[in-house]
This record gives sequence, C-alpha cells and structure tokens, in this order.
Amino acid sequence: MENIIEAEGLVKRYGGTRALDGVDLVVPRGSVVGVLGPNGAGKTTAVRVLATLLRADAGTARVAGFDVVKDAGRVRERIGLTGQYASVDEELTGRENLIMIGRLLDLGRRESRERADTLLERFALASAAGRAARTYSGGMRRRLDLAASLLGRPEVVFLDEPTTGLDPRARGQVWETVRGLVSDGASVLLTTQYLDEADALADSIVVFDHGKVIATGTAEELKVKTGGQTLAVRATVTGFEEELARIVGEVTGHRADVDRDSGAVTAPVDDPALLSAVVRRLDEAGIVAAELTLRLPSLDEVFLTLTGRSAA
Repeated sequence: MENIIEAEGLVKRYGGTRALDGVDLVVPRGSVVGVLGPNGAGKTTAVRVLATLLRADAGTARVAGFDVVKDAGRVRERIGLTGQYASVDEELTGRENLIMIGRLLDLGRRESRERADTLLERFALASAAGRAARTYSGGMRRRLDLAASLLGRPEVVFLDEPTTGLDPRARGQVWETVRGLVSDGASVLLTTQYLDEADALADSIVVFDHGKVIATGTAEELKVKTGGQTLAVRATVTGFEEELARIVGEVTGHRADVDRDSGAVTAPVDDPALLSAVVRRLDEAGIVAAELTLRLPSLDEVFLTLTGRSAA
C-alpha cells in the first residue's frame, strides 16, 4: 500500500531536551494512524513538523509525495490541520467562519459559500449556521473547526488531540466525523492520549514516549505483544470466591486475584486451552459460572506495560 506520510529519523531539540529523538513514522494512504502517548511525549511536535509549522533539526519527512521542507507550499495545499483547541472566530457566525477560510484558500466567493453550506450540513451545524460561534457548545466548535480543515478537500488530515475537553457525546460525534473522513478518501494522522479513542478509530497505532517511538502495530498486535490473556471467572451466586481462586490458581499456575465487589476471579493465562480444564474443575466442584471469559489486555494495560506509567 502506498504511504501518504513517510518520516525518518526526525529530531527536534529545545535546549537540552529532545522533543523528537529519531522518530520514524509512516501512514498508509486511506488509513487512520493513531499516535498515542502522554502529554510531553512528542506527539504535537511531530504533527507540527509534518504540517510544515516547525522545522526538524534532523531527519526527513514527505507528505503526499512532497518534502515538508523543500516543498512546504505544496504540502500545505494538500493537508488539513485541527489543533487541540478549536480555532474559530468567536464573533463570526459558523457560515462566515467557513466562508472566510474558503477565501483564504483562494476559493471563489460562490465556491466558498457552496463548500461552507455543504460542510455545515455534513457536520450537523446547518441549523446553527447563522449564529455567532461564541454561542456554540464545545462539541459544535470542534465540529466547526473540523469542517474548516476540510474546506480545501485535503488528502491528509492532521487531528491533534481533537477531543480534548469534550464530553462523551461530543467525543462520539468527532469519532463519527473521523470515520467519515476516511470513507471519503482522506488519510488521517490522529494524536491522542485517550486509549479508547485509539482503539476505536486507528487502523494502526504508534506509541510515543519521551520523544521516541517505543512500539507500533494494530491495537490487537500491541495487546498480544505486551501481555498474555487474562481469565475471568464469576459464579452465579456469592460465597464461592475462595474456591474459584483456588481452582483457577491451580489450573493456570498463577496467583488468582479476587474482586470482592463483583465476585470476579482473574488470573493470567499462558495457554488458552486451559479454559476447558477450568470448565471441568468447576463442574466437578458443582460451581455454575455466570461469567467465564478470556480477554486480551486493554490499551491502558499495554501502555502501562510499555512505559511503566499511565497515559494520563
């Protein structure tokens, strides 16, 4: 598959700090690549370099086939960028904001109005198009900001923590927008510190920490790489937790943990085939399971394993 973004060995220094420390990154055309990491990991710096807003001290990068330094103007013609906070003019209406951006992109008056109306409809903002942006909710402002980044029909869209500060409903709306971008043919580089966001949207994930790429792969690949499966068992009635823990510990060879609130007993599993052995032992003990599952670690657990700390 053709890569729409290719970066190699990116380095960016701020005094004695390396915000980027030899970053390699690729984004296949038509995909969503999630850049995951805590604040200060280097995610935004990487986006700014790729979007031609910042020049790297070392390394090379190409976006849509053009060098981000030598052909910066050509790159800018092909990208859309949404930062961590919506950058809309509070005094202008939603429609006026979009028309202004269209004119700045050298679109004609008619085309700017047509594109604005199309995007307002698409982002469910048509009913509020005539209202000043200062009256918009956080989710509406974010959608307006996303619409503005699409006025030039970009091949590549950079979304730098696009759901920061949004409530769950607004986050869901942004997620649907991202899926729509890809279905329309755009490629997306999404930075986030929300692990569920990367899990839900990204075709592949790049994990940053301290300016370096520390892991890459799909969500499932990262989960498999950083830990085995976990067995969870819960009886239909309470009172069997200790017996469950004993059985699970004996079968798996690992100490079982007991959640006193839920009654669930969990333990790591090296061989998924042990599940059938647990079923037999439960049957012999006369314990009926309300829950008996094997699961991969969550992305939260993956990040903790990779970095030794949470993503928050």
